[in-house]
Amino acid sequence: MLFTRTFFLIIALLPVFAVADDDVIVVTATRNEIALQDVIVPVTIINREQIELAAARDVTELLRFEAGLDIGRNGGPGQASSVFLRGTESNHTLVLIDGVRINPGTIGGAALQNISPELIERIEIVKGARSSLYGTDAIGGVINIITRRAGSGYAEAGASAGSFSTQSAYTSFGAATDAGELGVTLNVQDTDGYAVRADSEIERGYDNFSANIYGSRQIGRSTVNLRHWSARGNSEYLDFFLAPVDQDYQNQSSALEVTTPLGERSESRLLLSHMIDKIDQNQSPDFVTSRRYALDWLYSVSLPGHNLAAGIYATEENARAESFGSGFSEDTATRALFLQDSITRGRLRAFLAGRYTDHETFGNEFTWNAEVAFDLNDAWSLSAGMARAFRAPDATDRFGFGGNTTLRPEVADEIQLGVEVEVNPRNLLRFDLFSNDINDLIEFDFNSFTLQNLARAKIRGGQLGWTYRGDLFRLRADLVSQSAENAADGSKLLRRAERSLTINVTREIGNHLLGLSMLASSRRQDIAESLPGYVLLNVTGQFKLGQHWQLHSRLENLLNTRYQTAAPYQMAERSVFLELKYRW
Repeated sequence: MLFTRTFFLIIALLPVFAVADDDVIVVTATRNEIALQDVIVPVTIINREQIELAAARDVTELLRFEAGLDIGRNGGPGQASSVFLRGTESNHTLVLIDGVRINPGTIGGAALQNISPELIERIEIVKGARSSLYGTDAIGGVINIITRRAGSGYAEAGASAGSFSTQSAYTSFGAATDAGELGVTLNVQDTDGYAVRADSEIERGYDNFSANIYGSRQIGRSTVNLRHWSARGNSEYLDFFLAPVDQDYQNQSSALEVTTPLGERSESRLLLSHMIDKIDQNQSPDFVTSRRYALDWLYSVSLPGHNLAAGIYATEENARAESFGSGFSEDTATRALFLQDSITRGRLRAFLAGRYTDHETFGNEFTWNAEVAFDLNDAWSLSAGMARAFRAPDATDRFGFGGNTTLRPEVADEIQLGVEVEVNPRNLLRFDLFSNDINDLIEFDFNSFTLQNLARAKIRGGQLGWTYRGDLFRLRADLVSQSAENAADGSKLLRRAERSLTINVTREIGNHLLGLSMLASSRRQDIAESLPGYVLLNVTGQFKLGQHWQLHSRLENLLNTRYQTAAPYQMAERSVFLELKYRW
């Protein structure tokens, strides 16, 4: 019944769906700047305007209304969160902050729940394997979080309050001259939370202090950028026995980037980075810590019909942990060479990429992408792509609870096909089919209580999307159907919905802006039980109160739906949040 109703709803809305801006530039899909309409694989952009209207408390709340992304969350703010992109595992999505990998070497998935939206300029989501560009983990896709920049200069501050005794405040400013830029954003958040477990009435809170600092300077012909992002605080939760416990966390990334033009058509881009992901338990000496130093050098040259790039990538990583009196400390080195080319020939576009990775523990791996798109005319475009990607088991896979030192890397072979139709200047329709076969998928075996390599996981799916952009009204709707299963016995992979519908609407009313986001998700399988489908509806507003003041509102879970994305954790009931902003 859920999808019968939502199917008729989307049919009713079809006459008004929409297109994106023609001048949007993205970097994540090819590692070079490229116009969004020229990218062959599906890419979704969440821009600053959408981020402000959403009034979300963390990145997970922004992502859950994006098609093809299933969110698994252990309750409310600050609780562990996972993203399953196009049916792949939660550690198959590579997360970057300004191009720096923040997936830890201990538990795979990045701590999205600790990233404050106030620090973000935009998010680029690339759907599909990208190991040839970024190495291990990018089997399902890449989420690149791009922090705020000074631009032409600004200064603003805000404070908010809402349900569950939630309070937050931030300040952000940026200044720019011909010689360089400087920007700083600070955000603090605190909440008492709610009862996150369905079998307990104990409320669990969370606090977070986030900072982002950015500076650039022109030195000779080179542009030097310094960036630092950090989030730290405390997260309360319940242990296996429902006892209240808490942990301190620290997530940060720092980067030095030097971009130097080498003639009119080529440039060198060197990125040196350092990442920390750390958790300390407060009721025991248990901890997990991941540190990574990375060098990423890219040389690109633009030739008639080609945009060539080549480079090297090297990391030194240490992963340490202690749990119940036992632990590990592992150092891992990775080296890689890569080569890619974006090709344009009239109506034909192609992208070819290859990467040779030398992993200290698991040896050599060659990954690649081959994609092509052909514009039949000004309205119709066809695309196809094939890729091979991999993920090396992390230290926890090998040495943590249930660890297995004999695990093999996961290797994925992906195929995707796409059709895009510009119905008219305001409306765009896109249909994608995707197939991903993952050999040696790592899953927990409840018979041996260890992680094991499955023979093969089989993922099949499709996505139908309409977008519309009018003068005052914008709407985007996507319908996804997918199947993710163990090919050996046909069992469903956990926490992936087989069908979902997302609708995002914005409407300008004078100087004000209203938003509505809907997610309809089907039943999903979890450990030993099946979680019911649900419909989630959020309503947001942005109201100008004069030249400098703005009031932002968020009504979450308007229908007061009781639902779970991970058993036995319950998501928030109907709740309200208000934020007052002042911009100089």
